Amino acid sequence: MTVKDYFLDFVSYDTTSDDSTGSTPSTAKQKQLGAHLVEVMKSIGIVNAFMDDYGYVYGSIPANDERKTTVGYIAHMDTAPGISGKNVKPRVIENYNGKDIALNPDITMSPKSFPTLLSHTGKTLIVTDGTTLLGGDDKAGIAEILCAAEEIIRENPPHGAIKIGFTPDEEIGEGADHFDVKSFGCDYAYTVDGGEPAGILYENFNAAAAAVTVKGLSIHPGSAKGKLLNASAVAMEFCSMLPAEQVPEYTEGYEGFIHLDSVRGDVEEAVLKFIIRDHDKDLFARKKQLFKNAAEFLNKKYPTTPVTVEIRDSYYNMLEQILPHMQVIDKMKDAMLANGVTPVSVPIRGGTDGARLSYMGLPCPNIGTGGYNAHGRYEYVVLEEMETIKSIIKTAMCGAD
Repeated sequence: MTVKDYFLDFVSYDTTSDDSTGSTPSTAKQKQLGAHLVEVMKSIGIVNAFMDDYGYVYGSIPANDERKTTVGYIAHMDTAPGISGKNVKPRVIENYNGKDIALNPDITMSPKSFPTLLSHTGKTLIVTDGTTLLGGDDKAGIAEILCAAEEIIRENPPHGAIKIGFTPDEEIGEGADHFDVKSFGCDYAYTVDGGEPAGILYENFNAAAAAVTVKGLSIHPGSAKGKLLNASAVAMEFCSMLPAEQVPEYTEGYEGFIHLDSVRGDVEEAVLKFIIRDHDKDLFARKKQLFKNAAEFLNKKYPTTPVTVEIRDSYYNMLEQILPHMQVIDKMKDAMLANGVTPVSVPIRGGTDGARLSYMGLPCPNIGTGGYNAHGRYEYVVLEEMETIKSIIKTAMCGAD
């Protein structure tokens, strides 16, 4: 099968994750794709293919010559919960002409809004019908890994042991929660989850989630003097104490941010949920300290000490774990160059399963998939880039020693 065949098959499965369920996988439907992947893996000759109770899929290609290193390739099965992943209707556009694309009668994807389209003129695009996401994040990565694996098994060039893993729940930050690093048995691995083929990415944000809860006291406004404490007003006061310039819409590159993700409140109680991000460990710590300082100030100002802050770290910058193993980066760069791609390394303004896996003892940088505009109705993939990435993976599979 081709990369295109695999991809169109996999996006037919609805695998939206859901952070409200508290289960693993967070949605049972992810296991439907997982079971299908096990059968596909078995059919092309991947050995020991299985899905565990948590919905993680594993398999191996045994070495056919003496190699010291075992290398893994990992992608995630779930899609982002922000927009439906059900009944995806992909459309293939050959020889894209650089003009507006009517996804449906009411929704158009234009190069004016999405300039990356112009760099794909003359290419084959796979787009949505405008009512769902596409699922290129990360079913493109799954398709590329399995297509490369199929060709390796069929052609049988010299290679070391290769391990393959597909995870659930990456989109809700839980993709590495139950990944069995020890049994996976790799010296290092690559996540295949991102954008352009040139990207070899090994820097990401340090990340935390913060929940700020404000307890108020509701009194009839007519007799509220000296008694009422408006939780929503105090919550807004808390927000005003955070640096206004350190928000996503004003930052780029290595600049971190504090993002107010949701607000819920009335007079009695208000809850603010934030995400905190920074590549620099010290700046990350300072951002978290700002929350504690603001809460301390307001709790001194108001005698009921109404503000509670809970901060939970989510993941850390993998750079610290990759630097002692830069040969992992060099090997992938060699594979890219061998396929006519000039490698580019830029800081990821987000996180990947690879970040957490790197701190679990498995150095795991990220490469792209040829997918763009993830998590929304304007998502698309470039078929030629997917083919290139498949070839890069294939070269890397044969190049480890």
